[in-house]
Amino acid sequence: MDTDADVIIIGSGGGGAVMAKELGELGVKVILLEAGPWYGNKKWDKPNQDRGSVSSSSEGDLDINLLRQQYTKHEHTMNSPEFGRFRWGPADRRRPAWYRNVPKNGLIWQTTGVGGTTQVYWGNSPRAFSTAINEVWPISYRELIPYYEKVEATLPVHPAPTTAKEELFYFGANKAGWSMLNTLNPTSPGYRPQPNAILAPNDRLMDVETNLEEVSKMEGCTLCGHCVNGCPHGPSVDKVAKRSTNISYIPLALKTKNVEVRPNTYTTRILTEDHAKEGLRATGVQYRNTWTGESGELYAKVVVMAAGCIESPRLWLNSGLPQNSWIGRGLTNHYWDWITGVFDEKDLMAILGQSNVNPFVGPTSGGRFDYPGLGCIQPAGVSPGLFSALTFGFSENGYHYGQNPLPSDPWDLQGRVVGNGLKEWMYNYKNTLTLMIFTDDQPNKKNGVTIDPLVKDEHGPIPVVRYTPSNKDKQKRNELVKIAADILHKAGAKKIIRTDWPSHLFGHIESTMRMGFVVDHNCEAYQVKRLFIADNSVHFNGIGGPNPTLTTQALATRTAEKLANKYFS
Repeated sequence: MDTDADVIIIGSGGGGAVMAKELGELGVKVILLEAGPWYGNKKWDKPNQDRGSVSSSSEGDLDINLLRQQYTKHEHTMNSPEFGRFRWGPADRRRPAWYRNVPKNGLIWQTTGVGGTTQVYWGNSPRAFSTAINEVWPISYRELIPYYEKVEATLPVHPAPTTAKEELFYFGANKAGWSMLNTLNPTSPGYRPQPNAILAPNDRLMDVETNLEEVSKMEGCTLCGHCVNGCPHGPSVDKVAKRSTNISYIPLALKTKNVEVRPNTYTTRILTEDHAKEGLRATGVQYRNTWTGESGELYAKVVVMAAGCIESPRLWLNSGLPQNSWIGRGLTNHYWDWITGVFDEKDLMAILGQSNVNPFVGPTSGGRFDYPGLGCIQPAGVSPGLFSALTFGFSENGYHYGQNPLPSDPWDLQGRVVGNGLKEWMYNYKNTLTLMIFTDDQPNKKNGVTIDPLVKDEHGPIPVVRYTPSNKDKQKRNELVKIAADILHKAGAKKIIRTDWPSHLFGHIESTMRMGFVVDHNCEAYQVKRLFIADNSVHFNGIGGPNPTLTTQALATRTAEKLANKYFS
């Protein structure tokens, strides 16, 4: 059978772009399919208005001036879940977002486009906790180390700079009796700078003879914050400060001359055949152009699913591939929470030497607290609109005045805030420190992704997402929130609000196509040969609580090597 490429990869986010670059460097011909638009590419100068070209395979098509126009940092323009450029939906923003069936109060924070959800990630790149890998996963932590190191050098990853919010966080953690850690592999509790995939601050940043406009066009972080709304700062696309995969791995993939990237291409089916020796094997994909609605087929020797923890199981199920009771099951989500303290200016002056925290300055999260066995805590400095929504308007417990807090609760408010109370909190936004909770929740077969038997969109039956934390998960989260509240108190917070996020806020989704259950230790599907998976879904668990992107990238690096050795040696 004639093929269009050696390998077809579905999805250009944390895993797919890495696979493309690694395979391209090994001489393997790759077509990378992406459902959303491509920002910063000359072939799509109006990516939200016009269809543009079909594909790009040249690094010369990347254009930093276009990226600066398109990554505006305006909160609504970029991150509105319905109409923003960073949404789960087609490039044409006049059309609605793609629907998923999510429980009440639920929100899935994912985006389409070349770079996938790494376009909105914070650059946080810690490794998994070794205690969550060793004697748990089918592979060891030691086996992952060289692949971690390769990704850390490629992005690159280094300790985040300290701005006021990190300094205040470290001050509180130290006062609370915790130790500073100096390791990439914590095995005991403590705090440390965030391993960060954002370039170091520009050394001209404080030069009074260089204006901020000039600095923003130089190499290095400007510390301007708002990373979640897109980073356009740098002299060229491949030198932009925040190292999302459209900035880091995609240019490297194009440089190999072996990779073709097709945006606006939604994969609707995995094509297979029965082979005399291999049995059922993947042969290609069926796709739909999201602008024209036209469908087509592409063929390859190997197919890689890197569409994410929702779309990969959905694609498997919609393709009629063999049944497996673990397809889409075992979802972990780090069962997030959010707790915020407000500080007096005089206290901040004594601690920081300045009267405001200004949480929006610097990387969105430049520090972290790790507690193997429980999870993680990290400061979060998002922009004002996101801060207000995430802090005061998104709770599982209704309005704060309807709560009956326990005397033992180490916070003053819990739940949504409105009226004069909301005005007061927002007035003091510059003097707040928010800590985000990531829980080491464990895979449970009742949690996961299925497909709706009745509701379809243009790409087939839609995904249904379910997640309920266990009692043990709830205990872990509550313990982490109390530690976070203590850190805020010790740092001098005068008032603390626990937002108590609903369990259906989906961001760090993992484990829906688990290694050892759906794929083997090389991430090839047990039941379909020549079909690999290279996204968060293959994680055996939630890696202990740390941000999952670096582990996905390390695994994708390893999977590319294993795939090439097996089928293209």
